[in-house]
Amino acid sequence: MKITFNGAVQTVTGSQHLITVNGQKILLDCGLYQGKRDEARKRNWEFHFSPVEIDALVLSHAHIDHSGNIPNLVRRGFRGKIVCTTATQDLCNAMLLDSGHIQEMDVAYVNRKRAELGQPPVEPIYTQEDAAKSLKYFQGIAYDEPYLLGPGVTLTLYDAGHLLGSAIVVLDFAEGDGRPSRRLVFTGDLGRTGVPILREPTTVEEADILLIESTYGSRLHPPIEDSARELEKAIRRTYERGGKVIIPAFAVERTQLLVYLLNNIYNRGGLPDLPVFVDSPLAVNVTEVFRRNPDYFDQRTRDLLRQDPEGDIFSFKKLIYVRDVEESKALNSRQGPCVIISASGMAEAGRIQHHLKNNIGDPRNTVLIVGWQAPNTLGRRLVEGQPVVRIFGMEYQVEAEVVTLNGFSGHADQMGLLQWMKAFRKRPEKIFVVHGDPEAAQVFAAKLQEDLGYRQVIIPSLYQTYEV
Repeated sequence: MKITFNGAVQTVTGSQHLITVNGQKILLDCGLYQGKRDEARKRNWEFHFSPVEIDALVLSHAHIDHSGNIPNLVRRGFRGKIVCTTATQDLCNAMLLDSGHIQEMDVAYVNRKRAELGQPPVEPIYTQEDAAKSLKYFQGIAYDEPYLLGPGVTLTLYDAGHLLGSAIVVLDFAEGDGRPSRRLVFTGDLGRTGVPILREPTTVEEADILLIESTYGSRLHPPIEDSARELEKAIRRTYERGGKVIIPAFAVERTQLLVYLLNNIYNRGGLPDLPVFVDSPLAVNVTEVFRRNPDYFDQRTRDLLRQDPEGDIFSFKKLIYVRDVEESKALNSRQGPCVIISASGMAEAGRIQHHLKNNIGDPRNTVLIVGWQAPNTLGRRLVEGQPVVRIFGMEYQVEAEVVTLNGFSGHADQMGLLQWMKAFRKRPEKIFVVHGDPEAAQVFAAKLQEDLGYRQVIIPSLYQTYEV
């Protein structure tokens, strides 16, 4: 068996791992690499393998850094099955079409600039039409039920607790030369324990080879309850000075978690008398997918769903979902306190930039950062306290209060990852630490060796191949 690491090694984006075994090629995830425009385009445009030769793709979950290059894979000749949970399939129906739209809009902007310089136009990595074509290759399966992926290869998906439908991938191989079966486990992104809505990550007791994420391998999260209290305080504080709360939030998972928490605050009378707007068409669509899949919720969330006054944990009387562009524009001239939750989560594109442009200069307002912000993004500049930021090429003085809440992450922290590792009865012979920045991966790898006694812990490099 060979494993080639084509993405999400020593970084947290572009998940893509190729397994070659018994004449078959199985791809784990096919995510978009997200970074500086030119580098990202180059990395995403061409694959370091032939898509035509891939027999099957197993998708751990729907986040774009794991699923976002699937339309390009199909565009370049892949015709195998894309196997994932049914909820992941539902989410990808919305997310990949949205991603195709973003690809088209980005290229339209770039081509206008290139035309001004007399340069030829470029193509999008893929289009909405390409995304729609890729969806017909998806096959959704249930958790915990073995599925014959190919000759001698059995796939089982277990709940990873990270995102609706997210999965730990377990592949059992019957070796062609008569050797005993071997088991490869890929965590995808592991979720946290004690976080609302989703069940906790399933533990796995046996593995020969393990690919484990390390996003927060060097850090610990504050309790989510603390961040929920700070969320309520920030909204109340802003309301009392007559301001708006502007929240850049990822349309998938983070927005639904915020709405769930605000629904709870509203139901117990803790929310001031102000409207809450979710201004993101994708977030609206994704929230519908969450509503249609309550079986993926944890028991406490299902209990709250039954007890909710409106029978909907993603809605309350003060909450308004916004799809229409004109309605979104009207929010910028709206007077009086309100909360606006809008994408993108790092404030790099989309409607959130308009809301920031129109509100960042007013000291009555609050910008509430609720997720990790990548270097060189507008969100990171706000977190760093830069007094002046550029939005749409114009400079704006930051007069609004900026509040950062770090407790809403959907990833397991270092303690959570180590605790999950302790469940193995048959310990993996080789561990590959992926999906983490270099410092996080190195600290976590050292913890596996020093605290848990693992000997073969490897941090692969991009495009490196290992025979196992």
